[in-house]
Amino acid sequence: MTVDFVQQSPSATEDRFEFYWNQKGEWVEEPNQRRGGESGVQRIHDANERLLYAKRQVGHTYRSWRYPLGRPTVLRERDALVAMNRLSVGVPELVYCGARQGADKQWRALLVTVALDGFVEIDNWYAAGERERWGEAVHDRVLEAIGQTLARMHLGRWQHGCLYAKHVFVRVAGQGENVDVNVALLDLEKSRQRLTTHKAASHDLKQLRRHSSWNATEWDRLIYFYKTVFGSAIKGLR
Repeated sequence: MTVDFVQQSPSATEDRFEFYWNQKGEWVEEPNQRRGGESGVQRIHDANERLLYAKRQVGHTYRSWRYPLGRPTVLRERDALVAMNRLSVGVPELVYCGARQGADKQWRALLVTVALDGFVEIDNWYAAGERERWGEAVHDRVLEAIGQTLARMHLGRWQHGCLYAKHVFVRVAGQGENVDVNVALLDLEKSRQRLTTHKAASHDLKQLRRHSSWNATEWDRLIYFYKTVFGSAIKGLR
C-alpha cells in the first residue's frame, strides 16, 4: 500500500484549492459516476502526518429550489459539518472545503477532513467482538451515546438523510470506571435542515431501523436513550 504525503501545508499566499486538488493519494472510494458528474475519496497526509480524507468531485451537484442550476454536494456537506459541531454532534474535523466553476460551467469541488482516529463502524465494532470484550454495561453506554447523538442532531432540525449503520462510528477507550465512549456520524452529503424536529427524526430513525442489525430489545434501549434528550416519541417508529 502506497500513500503519497503532503510535505507542507499551503502558505497564506498559496491557492489552497489548487494545493489540495493537486495532492495525490490512495483511493479509498474510487471515482464513480453519479449526479451528472464524478466523485471519489482519497487518503492524503498533511505536514504533521495527520491522515486526511479528500473528497474530490467534478460536476457532482444537487439541485433545489434555492439552487435550481445545481450546487456542488460538498458544499452541502460542509454546511452540515459546521452545524453538527455547533450541536455537539461528533463528525470529522473540517480542514478545507472549496469549489470552482470553470468557463465551461463545470464544477470542481473539494472537501478535506481529518480521519476519525480510533473510531470503528458500529457493525464492525460488533463483528470484532468488542461488545463481549467490554461487557454489557459499556454496550449500554454505546447505545446511549448513539441515541443521544442522534437526538441532538434532530433537535437542531438536521436530517442526516442517509443514516445507515455503516455511517455510525464508535470509539471506546479507557479502563475500569474511566471508559470513554464517543460517537461520530459520517457521510453527510445528503444532510439538510427540515421544517420541524419530528420530520428530521422520523426520516432518519426509520431509515436507521431498516439498515441496522439491532434486535427489538437493543433498538428499544437505543430509542429510550434517544427520548431522554429529544423529549418525545416519534410516531410510527418501531
